This record gives sequence, structure tokens and C-alpha cells, in this order.
Amino acid sequence: MYLVGFMAAGKTTVARALAKRLDWQATDIDELIEQREHLSVADIFARHGEAYFRAVERAVLLEQMPARHRVVATGGGTFVDPQNRAAINSDGVSVWLDVPLERAIARMPADGRRPLAADRAEFERLFHARRDAYQLAHVRLDAGRASVDALVEQLLDWLEH
Repeated sequence: MYLVGFMAAGKTTVARALAKRLDWQATDIDELIEQREHLSVADIFARHGEAYFRAVERAVLLEQMPARHRVVATGGGTFVDPQNRAAINSDGVSVWLDVPLERAIARMPADGRRPLAADRAEFERLFHARRDAYQLAHVRLDAGRASVDALVEQLLDWLEH
């Protein structure tokens, strides 16, 4: 199962909570990239640029695909790439954690860890631009007001049916 959605949608938090309930493994693509590169996402963007980051992101994503019983928290831009999206949708279930723009803004840390969130106008443009891709996920959950536990319960119910 792959959790997709915008920055600060709660993908990592929900992935960990759902994996715990299912007794599966939780994987976070951004964390794996940072481990591989020995740099933060922000530092990768600053030193090597977004194109380099996206290439590493694709490699890390594809490495996760053979594993089963795993909940993968993707990066905010992972599912936007058509090749990544096709791979995700053919390998498993994609779940869009849909949050309103205001909630995403409120959740953004002001510490610079999110390089694409530095400029508010660009952040809003990116939010709206990415929604078209997220809508291609198999499942959409309204993650704007729901608690992590409520989202996990919705996913467990979905998996049972």
C-alpha cells in the first residue's frame, strides 16, 4: 500500500500507525533517500537540484516494490511523476491523503526542511498543480479533519472489503 498526497498530509504518521495495526513494515521514501545520500532532503535540493532528487526518489521507490506487507509513505512529489504513479498503481493500492491547503500550510515546519515550501505563492501553486495527479490514486481519504486513528480505521475497513 502506498500513501500519496501533498507535503504535511500525514503520510508518514498514517503509514506507521497502519503498519503497526497490520503488523506490516512502514517505509518512508524521503527517509530512505536521506539515509542513502547522507543528506537531508533540503540539502539534496540545495546541492544537487530537484532533478537529481527525483532520480534518487524513483530508484528508492522501485527498490520497495518487491516487498509485500509494507505501507509506503511517498514524498509529496513522488506520485506526480507519471512513471512513479504507473509503477505504484500497478504494484499495489495508492491512497491519497487529501488535506486542504490551509491545513498543509499550518502543518509545515518553518525550519527549512521542506525546500519546496519556502515560497508561499509557489507552495500554493504546487498544491493546486499536484491535485490532478493525486486524484488518480485508487482511494481518496479526507485527511483534513480526521484523526490518524480514524484514517487507519477507514483503511482497515477498505482493506477488509
